[in-house]
Amino acid sequence: MNSISRYSKWVTLLAAIVMIIACFLPWAYYPDLNKSFTGFFSEYNLYGKPGKWLTFMSFASVVCQFVPRISLKRLNLLLMALNLAYAIKTFIVYVECYRGYCPEKQVGIYLMLLSAVVLMITAVFPSASLKKTELLSTTGKTE
Repeated sequence: MNSISRYSKWVTLLAAIVMIIACFLPWAYYPDLNKSFTGFFSEYNLYGKPGKWLTFMSFASVVCQFVPRISLKRLNLLLMALNLAYAIKTFIVYVECYRGYCPEKQVGIYLMLLSAVVLMITAVFPSASLKKTELLSTTGKTE
């Protein structure tokens, strides 16, 4: 467990970069439309632009991991839980069949989901380089 938290900053940075790249890659190919959808494009914007949310949350996770404050570590846990739930919802929406057509899943959707899971894991095991006074103030104890 100590080795996981030792590298969590850098794993978070790598997962955030993968998440941002995955938002620009094709997520699903729709044969009836002859188009590939990404995190920033869907026909008539029917599925919205989940790439905006996922990109913002990736940046927020990196900031929360690199700033050594316990409140940001806790906030990161909440944000990454919301991010993972949103990624799962987005995965389901993009790959479900409709009117007899089933879209082909592309590599971007898998990378998006995998990086959301990794960001959640790194939020659960943050780097533990906090000061003694900050740890005492969060527990309510005094020296």
